Order: sequence, then C-alpha cells, then structure tokens
Amino acid sequence: MALSPEVRDNERERIAQMVLDLVKDRGAEIPYQLAFTESGLSRARFDQLFEDYDDLFDAVAQLWLRPNMDAMEQVLAADLPPQRKMYEFFRTRFVISRDRFQDDPEYFTILCEMGAANFERVRSYVDLADHYQCELIVQAQAEGYLGGLEIDEALSLINQMVSNYTLPDALIHLGDKLTEQKLARIVDTIFIGLSAEAGSEASGINTLRVAD
Repeated sequence: MALSPEVRDNERERIAQMVLDLVKDRGAEIPYQLAFTESGLSRARFDQLFEDYDDLFDAVAQLWLRPNMDAMEQVLAADLPPQRKMYEFFRTRFVISRDRFQDDPEYFTILCEMGAANFERVRSYVDLADHYQCELIVQAQAEGYLGGLEIDEALSLINQMVSNYTLPDALIHLGDKLTEQKLARIVDTIFIGLSAEAGSEASGINTLRVAD
C-alpha cells in the first residue's frame, strides 16, 4: 500500500532518530541492514521509506542538521544590523555544535566522522549555508560594508576566517579555545578590515605582498 507523504515523512524521521540513538548507544555508524532489523518494519515497508543507505543517511543528516538550518533561517529573517547579524549567523550554529560536543564528545566525534565519510551527502547543506551567507553579504554591502569585493570573494575570505566556528570537528581539536567572545572579535575584524574605511579600493588594508 502506498504511503501518504505525511506518513512517509513521519516514518523516515522516526527511523532517522532510531539510527542516531543506535549510533550513540553502540559508538559506531549503523549499517543499512542493521537499521532495517532494528526498525521493526517489514522489508517491503522499509524499502518504501528508503531506497538505499544513501537515502537513509540523507534522512539522518536532515534530522541532525535541522537545528542548524532553523538557526540560520531565523537569523536571516531577523531585523539586526549587518555586523550583529553576521555574528549571530555563525554564533548560533557554533553554540549548537559546542553544546552537543560537551554533552557527549564520543557521540559527536562519530557523527563528525560519518559526515566526513559521506560528505557528498551533506554538501547540499554546506551550499545552502553559503547561499544564506551570500544574502548577508549583500545586506552588509547595502549598508556600506565589504565594499569593493565580489560576493564570491567576500564569501571565501569570511569562510576562511571563521572556519573553526563552522566546521564541527574543529571542536574536537580546539575545544575550549573556541569561544563566542573570540568569534565576536573575528567578526568585528572582518567588518573593519574588509570595509570601505580600510583602503581606497575598499577591499582591506592588504599591505602584505605574497612572494612569487
């Protein structure tokens, strides 16, 4: 019997949460066959929900990353000055990851490893985050910040400066060295160093010269 979209979505989410719980309990990635066995569903029903492991992983990633997606969309819709908005765009996701890491470092590490091993499956979430960030860059430029920079250039520069706060596995290596206060100073530096006040071409002081 065909599943209604609502039933299908609810069942997919239930199984995705079950897989996350199993990863936490067993300390390892859960194979497709084990997920089926633990689901309590018939094989036909399970195959209606998931085409293969990649499809199952997509459901798990969607559930795990939902708080991050919600946080970005809330910040994007907020009425905040550009500098504060950019800070909150990174801070909210960092806090989610930090709290998860502190709650259970081993579980967090395993999920980071799963994400790295299946990066092509999570690339769309990275691309969406970049898309939202480009919207913030456009808003900042409309207020006179980040002038003289192409959007893609500004995106690349900012991502390199804040990568420790957007890559979850950075917490595994840096831990307490990453703080909201430091992130705030980094965002302040971005808006000062890449603002129209920084130089005649509004692209940063750029007094260093890279050797050929």
